[in-house]
Amino acid sequence: MKAQILYGIGNLNIADIEKPSPKEGEALVRVTRCGICGSDVPRVYKTGAHNMPLIPGHEFCGVVEKCDSDERYVGKRVGVFPLIPCRTCSQCKEKHYEMCENYNYLGSRSDGGFAEYVTVPLWNLLPLPDEVGDDEAAMLEPMAVAVHAIRRIGLSLCDRGALKKSEKAKTIVVCGLGTIGLMVAMFLRDAGYHKVLLIGNKTVQKEKALKMGYAEEDYCDVRYGDPVNFIMSRTGELGADYYFECIGRTENYAQALKCMAPMGAVMLVGNPYSDMELPKEVYWKILRGQLTIKGTWNSSYLGPAEGRDLGEEIGGKRQPLDDWRYVISRISSWKKKADTAGSSGEAGDKKERDVFLPDELITHRFTLSDMQDGLRIMQKKSEEYIKIMIDTSLDV
Repeated sequence: MKAQILYGIGNLNIADIEKPSPKEGEALVRVTRCGICGSDVPRVYKTGAHNMPLIPGHEFCGVVEKCDSDERYVGKRVGVFPLIPCRTCSQCKEKHYEMCENYNYLGSRSDGGFAEYVTVPLWNLLPLPDEVGDDEAAMLEPMAVAVHAIRRIGLSLCDRGALKKSEKAKTIVVCGLGTIGLMVAMFLRDAGYHKVLLIGNKTVQKEKALKMGYAEEDYCDVRYGDPVNFIMSRTGELGADYYFECIGRTENYAQALKCMAPMGAVMLVGNPYSDMELPKEVYWKILRGQLTIKGTWNSSYLGPAEGRDLGEEIGGKRQPLDDWRYVISRISSWKKKADTAGSSGEAGDKKERDVFLPDELITHRFTLSDMQDGLRIMQKKSEEYIKIMIDTSLDV
């Protein structure tokens, strides 16, 4: 099979290698799509992976071709939760699998999806409904990360019912409109939040935000305006109630804190570029404003449903969907809405149907063989992009 192998820092090359064989409890997955994550760029060009040589890629989906001990998955399309928990540590026992103390990880610690085939533990497979296409399935991981950040900061989503008036009155800022930031904006919009301000620095980011239904006056392009002035002027100098910092630079961290209303909450989403430092006066803002600062890591996934459907009512109380199943439920809903609008004779354009589908965030597609061109675009920022996707069907 063909695979992009990271032999060392800056040394990624395509090679023909032997197709892997699934061990007991594993499946052989034929990869159909794999997204390039922003974290793949430093992994390839700057830091390397935990183990090398290694096949990177953790945002992927595919079709199960073989299982060593369980044939139920064979032939099924699946999404893949890339974190492999030990399931024995204290966090795993509490079902916080994303916080496993002894985890493995497809694409950074063991071979991932930049290949024609990959072996995956059965526990990490999520069979897909027909409504979820391959593009969306390969984007489940970043979408679940976005949902996890929203839930961690304490905001309600669609599975919790209609928003309260007090929630709708809150001002929310999303700063950094790469893939994750735009997905946060997408799910906030879907949940019914309308006092959402967006801060970006690319024309394509603004285009996607407008397609989601955001107004031009809700968007600040930092190339042409000061984001602090923008936020304060839009909030009557009170500041934001919630702030998603999706970049990971010191200056953006400090900016978030400067813009907060008293008792506000900041969610740190972006991976740090370097050490994070705060000026003394900004630190004082945390204390005097009694601000809350939270972090988010990965996403919640509860493995196989263990004989019941997540989201069902037990003891008169509805059980929450994990982040991955929540994303799948929303995609299915969006697709049905789009199909209904189309069959009723409404305009075919997705924007006119008031439906924004995740695959609209894909700006570039590459084959497995030429995917390094996509990596270089991200490394050098030579073109504007959102999500760059590897489509193995293009290799045929």
